[in-house]
Amino acid sequence: MSTPETERITQRGYYLDELREGVVYAHRPGRTITEADNVLFTTLTMNNQGLHLDAAWSATQPFGQRLVNSLFTLGTMIGQSVPQMTEGTIIGQLGLDDVKFPHPVFHGDTLYTETEVTAIRNSKSRPGQGIVTMKHTGRNQDGVIVATATRSCLMWTRDAHRASLDTTGRQ
Repeated sequence: MSTPETERITQRGYYLDELREGVVYAHRPGRTITEADNVLFTTLTMNNQGLHLDAAWSATQPFGQRLVNSLFTLGTMIGQSVPQMTEGTIIGQLGLDDVKFPHPVFHGDTLYTETEVTAIRNSKSRPGQGIVTMKHTGRNQDGVIVATATRSCLMWTRDAHRASLDTTGRQ
């Protein structure tokens, strides 16, 4: 039971004014990708590609086994960054650029993600907000890069976000 004196810590991402260009943020723990993850995501998104679903056929292809759906890899890589980078501090994702998958992900691989902040600028038209550009890099358990993507987000500054919460009454 909390009292007025109880310290309360709420998990959130960084505000625009807390981020620094050139800093690399490591997101842990990693995420081991299972066959169930791949089959569920692939079928939910109506992607019937045999490379993701057909073990016998995939065994005859160059990698000799099923590949994890690259969009699942991308989504997981970005998702791993959310608690540390943007949870509760993002206004919206503006875009993804330069998405690459230089090495396949297989069932049983563990994905580890790092994010480098590559640019920060205040918005010219939205006071108290700004655009952060970050490069996400996903590596497997052996350190091999399996995915990269550049992401742009519209983010709050701390003071502007607090002021917006004060006017709406929401937290």
